[in-house]
Amino acid sequence: MAFAFVSVIPTAWAADLDSLRSSGAVGERYDGLAVARDSSASDFVSTTNAKRTQIYQERANKEGVSVKQVGMVYAKQIMSKAPSGTWFQAEDGSWVQK
Repeated sequence: MAFAFVSVIPTAWAADLDSLRSSGAVGERYDGLAVARDSSASDFVSTTNAKRTQIYQERANKEGVSVKQVGMVYAKQIMSKAPSGTWFQAEDGSWVQK
């Protein structure tokens, strides 16, 4: 399964996300969802994950695959584009910093 990563993130929102990831307040998970590593980022992460889940669902429907599969593909793209200092959570729960 391979498909192009389509950026549908508004620039200001992406800048806020990058800032939060660089600070360590927001991390990324193996399944393409964000994680609030600091409680101050919880609302932002909820909004981010709602947008991502909608995108993943649409793509899953189009490709005939599961939402989880789509999220895992996007997670690889997110990891490659995330700024240095971003924390990533593996499926086993462990964290590694880019």
